[in-house]
Amino acid sequence: MENNNQPRDIFIKELPEKSTEPASLGLFGLAVAALLLGATYMDLADGTNTALLIPWVLFFGATTQFVAGIMEFKRNNIFGATVFTFFSMAMYSIALTAFINVFTDVTVDTNHYVAGLVAVFVFLLIVTFASMMTNKVLFTIVVAVDIALPILMAHYLWGYSGFYAGVFLLITSALSFYAAAAVLLNTMAEKTVLPLGSPMWKP
Repeated sequence: MENNNQPRDIFIKELPEKSTEPASLGLFGLAVAALLLGATYMDLADGTNTALLIPWVLFFGATTQFVAGIMEFKRNNIFGATVFTFFSMAMYSIALTAFINVFTDVTVDTNHYVAGLVAVFVFLLIVTFASMMTNKVLFTIVVAVDIALPILMAHYLWGYSGFYAGVFLLITSALSFYAAAAVLLNTMAEKTVLPLGSPMWKP
C-alpha cells in the first residue's frame, strides 16, 4: 500500500546557480524605459500626455531594476546592487513626478526636477569610473546616460530641444537590450555567446 505521507520534492528542487543572475532583468527594464523616454523626447511618440509614460517607467524602469538590485545585494555584487537600486529610485521619482504633473493641481517647479537630475548626474559620474571595472558595454551604457542628462537639464531649464537627449536614451536602450541578452545567453550557455568586453580598468 502506497504511503501518501511520504515527502515529495517535485516542486522544491534547488535551482542551479546560473538561474540567479539578475542583471539581465534589470538591463531589460532599463532598455524598455529608455526606449519609451527616448522616443518621447525625439517626438517619435506623443509627448503631450506624459501619463502614457507612467506604467512603462514605473514597472519596467523602476520595479524590475529594484528587484534586480535587491537580488544583487544578496549576491554581494556592490556595483549591480548600488546601480540598479539607485536607478530604480530615479525611475520611481520620474513616474511619480509625471503623475503629480498630470493628475494633480500642483504646479511643478522644473528647478526641483533639474536638481534631481543633477543629483543623478553626480551619482553617474562616480558610477562611470566604477563601470570601467566591469565591461565595455556597461561602461558605454553609463556614458550614454551621462551625455543625455546635461541635455535634459538644459531642456528643462532653458527650453532647449530634448531631441539629442532622446537620441542618447535610444542608444542606452539598444545597448541595454544587447547587454541583457548577453548576460542571459552567456549565463545559460555557460560560455560567451555575445561578448561584453573586458574591463577597461583593473586597479
